[in-house]
Amino acid sequence: MAEKVAVHKFGGTSLGSAERFVNAARLVQKAAAEGPVAVVASAMSGVTDRLIAAAVQAERGHQAASARVVAELRQRHVETAAEITRLAGGAVTFDGSILAELETALSGVALLRERTPRVADLISSFGERLSAPLLAATLSAMGCPARALDARAFMVTDDNHGSAKCDRKKSDPKIRRSLLGVLGKGMVPVVTGFIGRSPKGETTTLGRSGSDTTAALLGAAIGASAVVIWTDVDGVLTADPRIVPEARLLPQLSYREAAEMTYFGAKVLHFPAVLPAIAESIPLIIKNSFRPEVAGTTISSESLPGKGIRAISSMSGLCLISLDGRGMMGVPGIAARVFSAIARSGVSVMMFSQASSEQNIALVVPARDRDATVEALTQEFRLERMTGMIDGVLARPNIGVIAAVGEGMRGTPGIAARVFEAVAAAGVNVEVIAQGSSECNISFGIDEKDAPAAVRALHAVVTAA
Repeated sequence: MAEKVAVHKFGGTSLGSAERFVNAARLVQKAAAEGPVAVVASAMSGVTDRLIAAAVQAERGHQAASARVVAELRQRHVETAAEITRLAGGAVTFDGSILAELETALSGVALLRERTPRVADLISSFGERLSAPLLAATLSAMGCPARALDARAFMVTDDNHGSAKCDRKKSDPKIRRSLLGVLGKGMVPVVTGFIGRSPKGETTTLGRSGSDTTAALLGAAIGASAVVIWTDVDGVLTADPRIVPEARLLPQLSYREAAEMTYFGAKVLHFPAVLPAIAESIPLIIKNSFRPEVAGTTISSESLPGKGIRAISSMSGLCLISLDGRGMMGVPGIAARVFSAIARSGVSVMMFSQASSEQNIALVVPARDRDATVEALTQEFRLERMTGMIDGVLARPNIGVIAAVGEGMRGTPGIAARVFEAVAAAGVNVEVIAQGSSECNISFGIDEKDAPAAVRALHAVVTAA
């Protein structure tokens, strides 16, 4: 197929009711009129949570409770199909035959009183396996021929249940054959998001934002023109609108800017999920399925021209760990030992800073990893502590991190001064500072109770830019 395909992914809120299915189908129809389209469907909103609840009930031996969840899901999809038929003007039927497989899986969990990761993935897969055929039927009923495709037929993953990784070498040729084969017949492929299949043939799930991952993998495999992520927000804003009501929509971001924002708390996009598309330089477009007339945010290799800060993001629930001691001055390998010790504990460092005097190393880690980090560093430097080279390892809880992001910050004099002048004017004390060599992010740690004030103060700098 010479013409490039656009991949459109619909999240759970965009498929939360019969009206939303019909709306999604209209959006696909409009896109298909402009060029070939492939679709990725998430489970209807709330369905995956109900499936997990059914599995938990089964594990506890409460078969009647888990059976009620299955009946509830059956009824919801039957009623949705009936309402789609009324709204779409064409017959849409719900085939609930796969629910027998779900009932069998839940019976096995109840019998063994064990919910293994393998079985949990199988049970979690049913949301997408129910919604994709329903969306394909909706499209067909509205005059846009479509075919549902189970991603397990071509999405080959490892066997890391709950957070499986796709084997692109094995998957990409299968993806191309499957999608382009359906498109070649004049039909829209509607693919189950979130799920794949291990080399052993077992159902796997792709982890957090798994349907975004599916869309990115499909886009990368077929060299898509774009990956469009339909959600319930207008796109990426200059700040969290719950903190800054006047936050503005950002029409365009670079991959680097988006990565920095999402790493430091922006919730619109789970960046690791879309890395396959970024690796192939495929634009990502975030749009609101409830307000499709809004242009949304395009994330690509290009940023909008201009100097200064583009956006502010923040995250809380962190802990500041500091390693202090005059004996660290001029001693090679201290930082390497810090990171090695933490890595062995499986802890991810959110931010790192070292004083120019080499007497202090500060780390910001998730609060849940506080004890593991302190223990790892205490053990790693126990001899240095005994000899007085290092004073000790201190942990400061309730830390928030603020990040000022923008490609236009690079090479622009005075940005750091403006950032910290604004924060100081808001009466916020800065605990730790970090700036990457790319100069498109200045991040700093503060008491998390001061985070809203810091974000609002910095957004005024964005507004003035």
